[in-house]
Amino acid sequence: MELYTQRLILRRWNENDAENLFEYAKDPDVGPIAGWPPHKSVSESLEVIKNILCCSACFAICLKPRNLAIGCIELKLNGTTDMTDRDDECELGFWLGKKFWGQGIMSEAGAEIIRYGFENLQMKKIWCAYYDGNLKSKRVQEKLGFVYHSTCDSVPVPLMNETRIGHKNVLTRELWEENFLHNPPLTPCGE
Repeated sequence: MELYTQRLILRRWNENDAENLFEYAKDPDVGPIAGWPPHKSVSESLEVIKNILCCSACFAICLKPRNLAIGCIELKLNGTTDMTDRDDECELGFWLGKKFWGQGIMSEAGAEIIRYGFENLQMKKIWCAYYDGNLKSKRVQEKLGFVYHSTCDSVPVPLMNETRIGHKNVLTRELWEENFLHNPPLTPCGE
């Protein structure tokens, strides 16, 4: 399964992506702000591919034409998210290698994965969240049409052994159809 945008290929992760994953996931500015520690080795990245990035709606973000992974985007379906227990709702999660920040890549990938979620998976709502201080994630979510839902002052972040403030946003199918279906938020000049 592959999805395509003007500049990107969204495809399943494979074991050959381990070196690329490590290249971007070892950066201390990438994982910790999203709630996971930097990767320490290519073998750790390989284990993450095999055991975490293996869900049916988890995609490597790749630039055309080289098709090398530079980030990840996922729709976490019922059973893999704590944001909903409904089969017609899911959670959007994403991260991108730092050298690709500010180029509109995440907005482009997000618009396509949201389309996939609503049209192909027949979702009614897509949830998304960010930890307090992650303004880049907040901004991408706003560009994709997510609206504020709630804030929790004590969200457990088990991989980082801490508790954080978390902000939860939602995008309904109706709002997406009304505002974004025929006008996706592509921003190639910057996030």
